[in-house]
Amino acid sequence: MPELTASTREAARRLGVSDIAIHKAERAGRIAREPDGQWDIDKTRRRLVETADPVRSPLASGATADGTPFARLKVAQLALKVEAQRLSLDETKRRLLDVTEANAALDEIGSTMRDALLNWPARVSGLIAAEISVDPHLLQTILQSHINDLLTEAADRFDPAGLGGDRSPQP
Repeated sequence: MPELTASTREAARRLGVSDIAIHKAERAGRIAREPDGQWDIDKTRRRLVETADPVRSPLASGATADGTPFARLKVAQLALKVEAQRLSLDETKRRLLDVTEANAALDEIGSTMRDALLNWPARVSGLIAAEISVDPHLLQTILQSHINDLLTEAADRFDPAGLGGDRSPQP
């Protein structure tokens, strides 16, 4: 049978806290009277321990500080605060990149490399043709064909058909 009392002062005395602490906890919604207006001592003690700050509350000192929901909440809150500070520091030290800026930089690098590869056969085909005594135009055509195949293969690897880009899938 539950231990009940109608008096807030009696409940506080049985719990080992001040009646002001009971009033504050009730106003904060941490504890509540029974429907008939009485205090269930065991239920109130359990709720006070669950919601108490282990550092400040005499009730929570008996419980393990790790075990109370309040303690777990404080640890989680501290972990989030530390993570936010770490992210802020990383952002300040420029260790983090904006996704839009990173994508723009990658697009710029990729298009520069593509343009360099596409222009390479025209620049070197005459020199190579002179070294091996072949028709420069034929050599340039062959090199361009192979460069185009290379770029198409790389584009398919990095941007498969249907995921983005304006290329239509090739059979």
